[in-house]
Amino acid sequence: MALTHSDLLKLKRWNTPTIYNGWEQITGGDIAGDAFNLEETRDFMPQMGPMVGYAVTVIIEPSNPKHKENRGAGAAYREYVSNVPGPKIVVVQDRDKPRVIGSLWGEVNSNTHRALGCVGTITDGAIRDVDEMTNAGFKALARRLCVGHAHVVPVEWNCEVEVFGRKIQPGQLIHADKHGFLAVPKEDEDRLLDASKFMDENECNTVIAAARNCAGLDSKTALQKLNDAAGEFGAATREKFKRDGEW
Repeated sequence: MALTHSDLLKLKRWNTPTIYNGWEQITGGDIAGDAFNLEETRDFMPQMGPMVGYAVTVIIEPSNPKHKENRGAGAAYREYVSNVPGPKIVVVQDRDKPRVIGSLWGEVNSNTHRALGCVGTITDGAIRDVDEMTNAGFKALARRLCVGHAHVVPVEWNCEVEVFGRKIQPGQLIHADKHGFLAVPKEDEDRLLDASKFMDENECNTVIAAARNCAGLDSKTALQKLNDAAGEFGAATREKFKRDGEW
C-alpha cells in the first residue's frame, strides 16, 4: 500500500469531487471515462461523510438457491476479508441486477465486517437495515433498498468485479461519498494526497477568494478580478504539474 493510515485520514477530509480534482492532474488515464462510477449511485448514509479504503471484492447472486450448497463459502470469504489490511471497503457485484432479489447487507453482516476492519460497502445491488448499519458505523453506497436476504452467500471473492459501470480490482484504493466513488489506479496512489491538497488550496487562494471579494464592485471590475484569478489558478496548476492548457 502506497499510503499510510495518516494519509488515508487526510484524504477523508475532502469530498470525492475534490479528490477527483487532484487525480485528474496526475493520471495518465482518461479523466472523462476512467476511475469513477459511470452509473448513478445512492449514498444511504450521507451524514457519515466520505469513506476511504482498499477494496475487498465479492460477487453474489441472491436469486440462485444452488449457491447455498457450498456450505463453506461464508467462512472462506470471511477469512479472505480478515487477512487483508484495513481500512477496507467491500465492493459487491450483484449478478441479479437490475432485478434486485436480496441483500448481503443488514445488521449482522455490517457489524461483522466492521469488526474485520471494513468501513463500508459499495454494492450495485441492495441493502437493508439502514438504521442498524448506520449504528454500526458502516457506510453504504447502493442501488436501492430491499426487505430480505433471499439466497445470498458469497459466490466468488478476491476477484475483479464490476459495479455501476466500473471494474474494480481487489486492493484498489477507493474514495466515496454522496457524489459517487473514485477507484484510484495503483500508479496514481502515491501522488494523490499532495495533488488533491494543492488543488483545493489553489482554488481557495485564487478563484474562490476573488469571487467572494466581488461584493459591491461594478460588473466590469468584478469580471476583471475573476479573470485575473482564473489566470493565477491556471498558472499555478501548470507550474505544479508541468502541464499545458487552459483552466
